[in-house]
Amino acid sequence: MTDTQQATGTQHASMPAPTAPDPRLPRLAGLPGFVDYMGTGWGTPDRTAPVEPGAASAARAHRERLSALLAGRTLIVRGGRAPIRSNDTYYGFRPDSNFYWLTGCDAEDAVIVLSPTSGSHDATVYLPAPAYPGEPGFFADPAHGELWVGSAPGMTDWSAALGLTVKPLSTLESDLRRVNDPMVAGAAARSGEVLGDVPSSVELARTLAELRMVKDEWEITELRRAVDSTVDGFASVLREIPTAIAGGGERWLQGTFDRHARTYGNGPGYSTIVGSGAHAPTLHWVRCDGPVLEDKVLLLDMGVENRTFYTADVTRTFPASGTFSPVQRQVHDLVEKSHRAGLAEVRPGRDFSDFHRAAMEVIANGLHDWGLLPVSVDEALSETGQHHRRYLVCGIGHHLGLDVHDCAQSSYESYQGGVMTPGMVLTVEPGLYFHANDETVPPELRGIGVRLEDDILVTETGSDVLSDALPIDASGIENWMSAALRG
Repeated sequence: MTDTQQATGTQHASMPAPTAPDPRLPRLAGLPGFVDYMGTGWGTPDRTAPVEPGAASAARAHRERLSALLAGRTLIVRGGRAPIRSNDTYYGFRPDSNFYWLTGCDAEDAVIVLSPTSGSHDATVYLPAPAYPGEPGFFADPAHGELWVGSAPGMTDWSAALGLTVKPLSTLESDLRRVNDPMVAGAAARSGEVLGDVPSSVELARTLAELRMVKDEWEITELRRAVDSTVDGFASVLREIPTAIAGGGERWLQGTFDRHARTYGNGPGYSTIVGSGAHAPTLHWVRCDGPVLEDKVLLLDMGVENRTFYTADVTRTFPASGTFSPVQRQVHDLVEKSHRAGLAEVRPGRDFSDFHRAAMEVIANGLHDWGLLPVSVDEALSETGQHHRRYLVCGIGHHLGLDVHDCAQSSYESYQGGVMTPGMVLTVEPGLYFHANDETVPPELRGIGVRLEDDILVTETGSDVLSDALPIDASGIENWMSAALRG
């Protein structure tokens, strides 16, 4: 039992059942003197709801787009809750992306209900009621008691900030009694108990994902801010390379970026990847528990998630020594050539798969020239071949937005089989990954991993590389690294 549970003598809804009383604290909720005294003598803090500028008006426009596609249906999207990390400790809360896109609200255990009207929908957000002085939950509820969580906006505070109706979560059940066949999406929370066995709607999730593919101006601005913060984070990390080489290792650099992301945004948009030497070819090397080796390349895949939850996703590969060796530069140059071929295909009206095909063709030809393909380039690029993918098994691009792999619940026809449209933001990220134990490559290539990843906005006339402040050529990377190290 936690200290909180022992103090109140009650079980918090999100906590596991206690196994035995904790003798360290008395049952304070049963002491009338304590309860009376805790209910008096408190001033009123600032309870302004923490809604980022522009988020509420952007969410209103998003709701209108959704409403036009699903007229006449009751739509329910849940915001979720923090998952358990271990026992009675929790990961930090981050709202469901669809919920945030529709509301601009980051409150835990929240729900939005869009009720059909004549040609539109009325929106209501349901939130857990905070516990203020004079209520037992003020000191007894670690999830919503103001003594525990700090200033807690109430329903009117949230309503003013969001520009829509906000009601206590406790009223959701009665409000839904007359609703038949609602469409439900989003992460489960306490609202799951109210919604009972109502299944999640594949159609609603798909519709939301496909709407989110095309970003509005506010979203594009937020993504630019996330990318700019990420570029600054790269510079912060590079300045720490000497310390990492001296003994801090990969984890020192990972911690450097994560601190930067937490300071200038909400945090990292995904687990930061720092791979030195033989770890660089591992696609998702998030353990970051190795040394940083001075004579090896250092792969950094990092993104700041800003306070509106839009994230960047950028990768560069640096020589830890400051200068690429000839073989490292050889690999980097081929990846750069592939990357440029992919970037050239990002423009409106082109198939989403075009940049993938262009980049892969360069990789296959380069590997063939190096004598690493057991078949011809044509056979490798055929649907039944793909031999070059041994060294590039992952995809090389995806949508980007509120999620690092955004719009993942879209249909194939709208995503991989779709066409690039102005307002889409995506990544292009080819690489070559020669694992240290891969005996199909010569010894000098083993343990080299190189990836280049940029974030690109599709415009009316072409594309805009949001992350172009970071160079992609080997000499440019060496020079940028040198400048960053000088501070």
